[in-house]
Amino acid sequence: MDRNRSDLFDSWESYHKTCRELSHAMASQPGSQVRLAKKTSNLFRTRKEAAAKRLDVRRLHRIIEIDPAGRTAEVEGMTTFEDFADATLLKGLRPPVVPELKTITVGGAVSGIGIEASSFRHGLVHEMVEEMEILCGDGTIRICRPDNENADLFHAIPNSYGSLGYILRLRVKLLPASPFVKLIHQRFSDRTQFLSTMEAACGQSPHAPDFVEGVAFTPNDFTLTTARLTHDRGPVSDYKGMQIYYESLRSRSEDLMTMRDFLWRWDPDWFWCSRSFGMQNPLLRRLLGRWMLRSNCYWKIQSLYRRWKFEERIHVMRKILHLPIELSEPVIQDVEIPIEKSLEFIEFYFREIDIRPCWICPVRPLDAAGNWTLYAMEPGALYLNFGFWGSVRTSLDKAAGHFNRRIESIVNGLGGRKSLYSTSFFTEDEFWRIYNGEAYQKLKLKFDPQGAFRSLYQKAVLGH
Repeated sequence: MDRNRSDLFDSWESYHKTCRELSHAMASQPGSQVRLAKKTSNLFRTRKEAAAKRLDVRRLHRIIEIDPAGRTAEVEGMTTFEDFADATLLKGLRPPVVPELKTITVGGAVSGIGIEASSFRHGLVHEMVEEMEILCGDGTIRICRPDNENADLFHAIPNSYGSLGYILRLRVKLLPASPFVKLIHQRFSDRTQFLSTMEAACGQSPHAPDFVEGVAFTPNDFTLTTARLTHDRGPVSDYKGMQIYYESLRSRSEDLMTMRDFLWRWDPDWFWCSRSFGMQNPLLRRLLGRWMLRSNCYWKIQSLYRRWKFEERIHVMRKILHLPIELSEPVIQDVEIPIEKSLEFIEFYFREIDIRPCWICPVRPLDAAGNWTLYAMEPGALYLNFGFWGSVRTSLDKAAGHFNRRIESIVNGLGGRKSLYSTSFFTEDEFWRIYNGEAYQKLKLKFDPQGAFRSLYQKAVLGH
């Protein structure tokens, strides 16, 4: 990494100038619908095109200030975690929770929900935030902290997906980094033993690992990874080229990576989804790897695939040629399940969904977790996040969204939560029961009375 990354940093003067312009743009057209104009998105739900004013926030993509003594950073909302992590590593620091894809923005991971393998220690991404500056629907910019006059907005931003306001700036807590991370991989054929070992690894003691995660490859093949910060040197692995990280989990019991490469171990192959793009073919990997082995490249291809409706076109061609059409339902979800209900979820998962592999990441919300208005969780309780991204074979006799709807039903029945970055099928009444509709409507009237931003239900379920 270049030690003189001046391009990562903005000035307070430049930041405030941009904020004034954005505030004026919002206030100048009261009652207009607003959407962000931005370079990246990590949403998997499709959006309907609609008339709306575009608010250009692309300039807010840098770090304003890092305070090594206080271990905090002032960071703009559209800053990617790749740039944020690079800036903090220059100071020997790191964000407590770094989501696994480089193009996820800091503001996006807070207004959505972000986790990673450190979440059993440090909670969710929004729990590392001390202060936010929010642009509201009337053009007012509000400074929000958990203890000031805008505390209600501060606690409502996580899981609001820009429906209450846009994050312009965040003050984020930081932790010491290390040059390297040492990984230990353990394999299990018994799911109960895997779960109990994972739970024990997440114990609240000074000797607990710094990172814990798992992968379910098959119903009887699980890998548990525990990792620790270290200054010990040795041969390091590099998964940005021909080697594939998730394949290493079953071929080796120990590993050593640089801190930066560890943070982005999943990004070159988008976990394992690169196989859908042919990038696990050694020849293609060698020819296109330098360009393709980044999650943002897969996103570009995925966007083109959806925009040009390739799947529908293929079905038409197969029908013309009198070839059989295999119907599938996209199932791209992250769900959090209480640890005591996780075995039941795994049994359902392999019985009805069976997308392989499946990422399993433990999450323990912090003491104030019950205060988050739209994504409250039990403070100190251990949850397991199950991330699965693929498709399930379906048939004409099944309703649209059949498997996604089954997941929503099971997750709710087990006392879990479903992230809203992907397709949802909730009825409106059901949605607001789960996501605290009564409190949300009061906040919407207070901070966006003219409806400049579409509601959370409109965004998450209707695709507006």
